[in-house]
Amino acid sequence: MSYIWNLDDWPNLSWDLEQLTPLLTRVSHEQGRLLGKMEGLGFDLRNEAHLRTLTDDVLKSSEIEGENLPADQVRSSIARRLRLEISGLVPSDREIEGVVEMMTDATVNYDSPLTEDRLYAWHAALFPTGRSGMSKINVGKWRTGDMTVVSGPIGNEKTHYEAPPADRLPNEMKAFLEWFAYTGPMDPLLAAGLAHFWFVTIHPFDDGNGRIARAIGDMALARAEDSPKRFYSMSAQIRAERNDYYRLLEQTQKNGPDITHWMEWFISCLHGAINGANTSVGTILQKSQFWQRFASESLNERQIKILNRLLDGNFEGKLTSSKWAKMTKSSQDTAGRDINDLIERGALKKEPGGGRSTSYSLVLED
Repeated sequence: MSYIWNLDDWPNLSWDLEQLTPLLTRVSHEQGRLLGKMEGLGFDLRNEAHLRTLTDDVLKSSEIEGENLPADQVRSSIARRLRLEISGLVPSDREIEGVVEMMTDATVNYDSPLTEDRLYAWHAALFPTGRSGMSKINVGKWRTGDMTVVSGPIGNEKTHYEAPPADRLPNEMKAFLEWFAYTGPMDPLLAAGLAHFWFVTIHPFDDGNGRIARAIGDMALARAEDSPKRFYSMSAQIRAERNDYYRLLEQTQKNGPDITHWMEWFISCLHGAINGANTSVGTILQKSQFWQRFASESLNERQIKILNRLLDGNFEGKLTSSKWAKMTKSSQDTAGRDINDLIERGALKKEPGGGRSTSYSLVLED
């Protein structure tokens, strides 16, 4: 099987700009509208949106690789790195700290040069134990062996992709990093799509190439916006379109130098991420308006904790007194008093039904 990196002209790739221009124009417009909307929010709300986006980015980028991280640890780790004061901070595992360190460095320090040493540091942060699962890997340096992406049971594997041989990696990465340092007059959204595809095609590490490729793409987008704050998550959208993501990568890596279809998918994926951010902004505004209503109210820590969970939309199932007691480590009687107090204040309402199935929901203003 011949791959794109075998082409005589590699890495000189091309695309149909005329075909992509209408989509680029539309997405650039939506991107500008979102950033303008965020500028209209207060400082605290922008920080909340930034924290939500980075948390989503870390969680979803790991999910794409089949790894589920605890959201509370990720959010706490990011908040500490961004020096944001939020309630409910929890300790974070070493592996989570490493993932967060890479992602925040890529976006917060977007204007710092992307170098070989910086990529080594990202890789070492991703694999602090020197292992991927049970396997020992080369950490903080290019791979020294062949790299094949396969799926399926042993003995019946399907080969999806073979990366360039290890002896080509120094020159391959030198060319990539020189281009990334100065992408020229290329549309910055296309530059982000090309950076993602180019890096993941080289596949220079033993593991973690997908997560680092997505971090590089986010870095390119932050550089295009000249802002360290992220308000939309490409990784979340890629996670939602994971099957298409892998299919487009495989198809493009097995074809000629024209990568129009990949670029079209990448920009469309960005469009979806921006649309998703508009929903997130609505949630943040709703949360802000809710707390403005109760700014002068004296609520206890248990009430604030549960209300924030409900407002953030990460509460599983319906709120009941037994869930309240379990989540706040309080008695059933205390949970009942807390809930009844919030009903009297107009923050919660009782849902239809009764007995053991009694549940409660937020009272939100239109």
